[in-house]
Amino acid sequence: MQKNFTQLENFGHSLSAPSYLIKPTTTDEISEAFSIAKKLELTITARGAGRSYNDAALVGGGIVLDMCGMNAITEWDPSIGLITAQPGTTLEQVWQKVVADGWWPPVVSGTMTTTLGGCLAANIHGKNNYKMGPIGEHVVEFTALLPTGAEITCSPQRNGDLFYAMISGLGMLGIFTSVTMQMKRIHSGLLSVDAFPVRNLHEHLTSLLDGAPNYNYIVGWLDGTARGKSLGRGQIHATRYLNEGEDPNPQETMKVSNQVLPPRIFGVFPKSLLHYFMSPFMNNLGAWGINTAKYIASLRKHTFRQSHAAFHFLLDYVPNWEYSYGRGGLIQYQSFLPKETAEDAWQEMLQLSHRNGLPTYLGVTKRHRPDKFLLTHAVDGFSLAMDFKVIDKRRAELGVMLQEFDKIVIQAGGRFYFAKNSETTAETAQKFYGEETIAKFKKLKKRCDPKGLLESDLYRRIFE
Repeated sequence: MQKNFTQLENFGHSLSAPSYLIKPTTTDEISEAFSIAKKLELTITARGAGRSYNDAALVGGGIVLDMCGMNAITEWDPSIGLITAQPGTTLEQVWQKVVADGWWPPVVSGTMTTTLGGCLAANIHGKNNYKMGPIGEHVVEFTALLPTGAEITCSPQRNGDLFYAMISGLGMLGIFTSVTMQMKRIHSGLLSVDAFPVRNLHEHLTSLLDGAPNYNYIVGWLDGTARGKSLGRGQIHATRYLNEGEDPNPQETMKVSNQVLPPRIFGVFPKSLLHYFMSPFMNNLGAWGINTAKYIASLRKHTFRQSHAAFHFLLDYVPNWEYSYGRGGLIQYQSFLPKETAEDAWQEMLQLSHRNGLPTYLGVTKRHRPDKFLLTHAVDGFSLAMDFKVIDKRRAELGVMLQEFDKIVIQAGGRFYFAKNSETTAETAQKFYGEETIAKFKKLKKRCDPKGLLESDLYRRIFE
């Protein structure tokens, strides 16, 4: 079991914390890490691929368990689409294992490098949340090790309270050791995508609402630099699976080699260098130019076919793109709002960002529905994720603005997703979770982790 002391960062490179890093490869080594934490009176948290934009996988002065070494796929049954894997297994490993057999993960994040353990801890959602719910709804069962030393198996029918709390529980009740999930049957390696522009926020949200029932996936790009009558303009990508027989050569399109994102542009220029060329445009003027050009280019409605990987994993198109934001990194702020209040709330937030001279450089919208998980972020409505560049001299100002956003969201009956927001306070968390939910979660934590060993900087910030 590898151990060392190091400085870890979040994915946006806007937060960091010194920690003792332990890399377990077996359940026994996780148990040994718990023993070390008890002996040294340190807290401990799990970390997957480190793709969280906030402090969910940081614990200053504590122990971080890097779970990436526990990444084996232990069972795969292509006849029924059931897969079992260790928590450090990435979505990339999963889809590459199942796609040639005619299956695809039912819910994926915008990057394929996230781990199953991290996906469950945050209960990730995809571009099909309104139909398929979060990833937790497709987990058949999981096993986990509790800080007490107990090894448990959970499913909706067995230890159901822990099933619905550990999935969404931010890694604060126990450490996943194995995950069994149901995959989604597909009949082609391609998707049919309808792309069309939307002129303003009202048209944007109306298109998501009306389009969702007719498609398997729907997602919007929002131009956060547009103002006035164009506020909230952007482009919708509405996507459906190909039915059996629509693809004349599904065996070919479902090959892994036809899904992998190419590492070079036109087969020549390495994508890994692109972030250096993006950096000069990561300012208000450059972002306005890029967003405006993108909107103009989107004005032609068109339909095309795209591979599953190319459609889903936009964040993997440009390796290390987050470095283009510069030394201060970025903060991603994501809010979830009921369909009745979303338009007014987001209009107010976008206008506030313009008045402060802190526009979002990238906005992404999705359609959502509620779910049964304890620390749920879902609503019957929409989400809007916004990326903000962190500049040292304006960091405090940005933090104040994002907390103003929180007030607008809470007043509009909204919620938050803690793989993202890094400025939200405990007071705000209590308001949207509610006292009953927090009390239930803390009761489960006392049962699973009576000595309070599991703790992250995120947990300290929103629960303590």
